[in-house]
Amino acid sequence: MTHPRRVFLMAIAATGTALGTLSTGARAQAKVDEKDPQAAALGYAADTTKVDAKKYPKHAAAQMCSNCALYQGKPADAAGACPLFAGKVVAAKGWCSAWAKKA
Repeated sequence: MTHPRRVFLMAIAATGTALGTLSTGARAQAKVDEKDPQAAALGYAADTTKVDAKKYPKHAAAQMCSNCALYQGKPADAAGACPLFAGKVVAAKGWCSAWAKKA
């Protein structure tokens, strides 16, 4: 004889555990390393104030990942996803040469 209520409660508990694992994993993405080949090619700096002005003369101090059209984090986030660095997050105060003004 099956116990539908017991099966239902076990299913609910398993679903809650699985959802908790998924949400934790999503937040634990690695940050982009400035020495990563893709990051280096784009001149990525985790701090926009440390961008080499001679190498990137079009860089402006007000430009940072958080106000870039590619940035997928929220304005208050310390870091967010960027499609240029799949699976990793960029610093909100970072910058790279692909920076584009958010509309």
